[in-house]
Amino acid sequence: MISTHTLIIGASAAGFASAACLQKAGIEFLIVEKYPQLATSWRNHYDRLHLHTSKKMSALPFKEFSESLPQYPARRDVVDYLDTYAKELNINPIFNTEVLSVKKEGESWFIETTQNTYQSKAVIVATGLNHTPKMPDFKGMDSFKGEILHSSTFKNGAAFAGKNVLVVGFGNSACEQAICLHEHGAHPSLSVRSAVNVLPRDIFGFPILEIGKLMAKFPPRIADKINAPLIRLLVGNITKLGLKKSSYGPMEQIEKQKRIPLLDIGTIKLIREGFIKVYGDIVRIDNNTIYFEDNKQGDFDAIVLGTGYDHKLDSFLDICSNRIDDLNNPIAKQNYFGKDGLYFCGFYLSPNGMLREIGIEANIIANDIAKKQPSLSVSSLA
Repeated sequence: MISTHTLIIGASAAGFASAACLQKAGIEFLIVEKYPQLATSWRNHYDRLHLHTSKKMSALPFKEFSESLPQYPARRDVVDYLDTYAKELNINPIFNTEVLSVKKEGESWFIETTQNTYQSKAVIVATGLNHTPKMPDFKGMDSFKGEILHSSTFKNGAAFAGKNVLVVGFGNSACEQAICLHEHGAHPSLSVRSAVNVLPRDIFGFPILEIGKLMAKFPPRIADKINAPLIRLLVGNITKLGLKKSSYGPMEQIEKQKRIPLLDIGTIKLIREGFIKVYGDIVRIDNNTIYFEDNKQGDFDAIVLGTGYDHKLDSFLDICSNRIDDLNNPIAKQNYFGKDGLYFCGFYLSPNGMLREIGIEANIIANDIAKKQPSLSVSSLA
């Protein structure tokens, strides 16, 4: 049995931000990580990935991104940043340690792992939303003769040159992977089931999420109405491209549907130019022929499933569903925040970017933990 005041589960951005803020507050902690290295998900992302939030809005507490980096750092830049972050702030995760269960007994939490059992007063879960890939089961999917892969294992489009590839989904990863396929000589298409919102990543050279901060004082519906004319001017009528326009604006979509709108970095242009085709939802698959809504069909050599992830918190946490649903709210509005010394960092989909939100949450969590411990001094972590 190993004792510590606070145990952090997960050694990536959310875990590191939490560790840095606890350290600043003088709170003892340990951080455990399932994999043999830090930031495993960032290391495994596709090659072309860049942040969709500017480096100014993506830095974790106490360390900025290098001025020499581009406005939107690449995947490799983020990995290097996280490596340096851990070294400079002396954060030393315990690797190869998968958490099996987290249970409260009396005044303490007992965390069983593949290596040891830990006892702590507080637990911070920082395993993230992108834990386990969601794999849909379309009718006739077993008959498909080509390659089927989830977007989490897609690296680049080199292996698909000259092939017809269907990307299922319209999230930021799916749309950037469609661009990557085109750049490598493939013939990409998108299967888009739901109505969507599209935003330009930049407006007149300024990151749209930085502009969005100015709209935060307005209710989402009002902010969307204010922004709608400019977005229509910059993006155009997406229904002419075979896409369905969401009845909600982008901000309201995040609030009500818990889905991030597309921050377009070139997908819409390629659709307009005919380099990326758009289909509706998949009805069935018959060998290499895929049938879609509205009686459309196409033959494909490969399918990339940009169908998202499951956080899988229930795989090691025995808590009520209401508490998990509560994570859909900003941390300041969560009903269960810090209840019994259990905290979550990095689970709220913020309209201002996940990394920025992670820094805010880590700060609030560390202050709350410190306030509940009379022997600990509370530092200003702003």
